[in-house]
Amino acid sequence: MKTPGLIEKSLASPKGRRLKRFIKNMKITVLCGLMTILVLRGTIGAGKFGTPAQDYEEIRAHIRSATREYHSARVLSQVKDETLVDNVDEAEEMQSGPEKPYSLGPKISDWDSQREQWLSENAHIQSGKAPRMLLVTGSQPSSCENSEGDHFLLKSIKNKLDYARLHNIEIFYNMAHLDQEMAGFWAKLPLLRKLMLTNPEVEWIWWMDSDALFTDMSFEVPIEKYKDYNLVLHGFDDKVYRQKLWTGLNTGSFLIRNCQWSLDLLDAWAPMGPKGVIRNKAGELLSKSLTGRTNFEADDQSALVYLLITQRQEWATKVLLENSYYLHGYWLDLVGKYEENMAKSHPGFGDKRWPFITHFVGCKPCLKNGGDYPIDVCFKQMERAFTFADNQILDVLGFRHRKLGSPRVVRVRDDTSHPLKMREKTLDKLMMA
Repeated sequence: MKTPGLIEKSLASPKGRRLKRFIKNMKITVLCGLMTILVLRGTIGAGKFGTPAQDYEEIRAHIRSATREYHSARVLSQVKDETLVDNVDEAEEMQSGPEKPYSLGPKISDWDSQREQWLSENAHIQSGKAPRMLLVTGSQPSSCENSEGDHFLLKSIKNKLDYARLHNIEIFYNMAHLDQEMAGFWAKLPLLRKLMLTNPEVEWIWWMDSDALFTDMSFEVPIEKYKDYNLVLHGFDDKVYRQKLWTGLNTGSFLIRNCQWSLDLLDAWAPMGPKGVIRNKAGELLSKSLTGRTNFEADDQSALVYLLITQRQEWATKVLLENSYYLHGYWLDLVGKYEENMAKSHPGFGDKRWPFITHFVGCKPCLKNGGDYPIDVCFKQMERAFTFADNQILDVLGFRHRKLGSPRVVRVRDDTSHPLKMREKTLDKLMMA
């Protein structure tokens, strides 16, 4: 072993000086590395330290996100005359970096012919004269912030299952974000596209928000009325095209045909959706362009209104803004009139006499604060809407809720020795038009 004196002497030699410089450089390198990691950790905002592999993945994710936002900003800055990038080819020409602007998937231009061929080869799948319909709804992947919110979601899907069963409609319930860029308002768009492409036998897809309930279980959508249209939403032409109101239509409940036109519409609709720079900048554009809209990030409803206004000739001829019944009914206008509805009329109309759908816009049952309205008010009125609809189902069984908003039920009809006759009678009553 070398003594301290010998060590000092060896370090004074040329070889030793090179060793000292090496050690000094290593210290600086390690220090710079630690500083870089600390800065990246602060930028990423990690809540706790993980394994080196987790750190590496976080850093990679941060770099990918930063790169996407940079190129997203480039795309937005080059959009001229405040019009949207409405196809993938044009978007690709607007950027020169490695990241492509957002799209829902590979461009498809011959879906109608692909689907027609598939249907001809699988004719046995088609059944019945009515076009096949798929009712689509869903909720967030995680549990609600309050247990009552989860219980409402259970009632919401129960309500939709009841309606779908009565009207022979298939149903798809989604609890996954298929694209993290399109979370929130926009999650429905990638889902709808996927369902179109994987269910070619389905003619119509019916999207319905989880906070919307069927409240006229007898009413049936007049699908034959829509043979010349590809998109049906509750709305008003005057409010959309003349007044430019962002609430002139509602995307909480709508029907979209499985066809090439719809895929093209989704491609044109989606570019405002990716979260971050794009969604925020697009929100500013929508607030400047549409009446009554405050400044918040872009939402799918406002973007569709904007698209119909700015590209009316391309889309409007195949869009029907339906208002002859409540494909969407605003809850504040409806829930206080349920008793009057029951006293004066019967189910089967779908309009103000017996509203087809009651939509709790502004209520956020999964959030602790309840959204735009007090949470206790929302839950009270949601319970009334649920029991109003559920009474129509329970009546077939001979029961009824004791009162609207109460989970308790009471018997309204004694059992009979001829249950099938009674069943037909009550079903006819429920399904009367």
